[in-house]
Amino acid sequence: MPKIMTSITISNLDESLLSRLQKRAEDSGLSLEEEVKEILQAALLTEKNSQPLNLAEAIERGFAHLGEFEIPTIVREPMREHPNFEDLHDYT
Repeated sequence: MPKIMTSITISNLDESLLSRLQKRAEDSGLSLEEEVKEILQAALLTEKNSQPLNLAEAIERGFAHLGEFEIPTIVREPMREHPNFEDLHDYT
């Protein structure tokens, strides 16, 4: 595939965002342009057909390093009856 020369101009970029972008490029040892290319590639090369991660899967992955374990079942008592406030006052 032939390389296409393209340039992008981004106007009114927030100063704090630009500062963070410059710091990130500096930390990576890249130019600002190279860092932006890296970010765009990372964002656009993810699987297009992948399902978004749901919360349960995210939690499971977060604890995967702990290995398999089972959470013990907590024995619950039956629910008590709800209070009857009508007995507190005589409405007659």
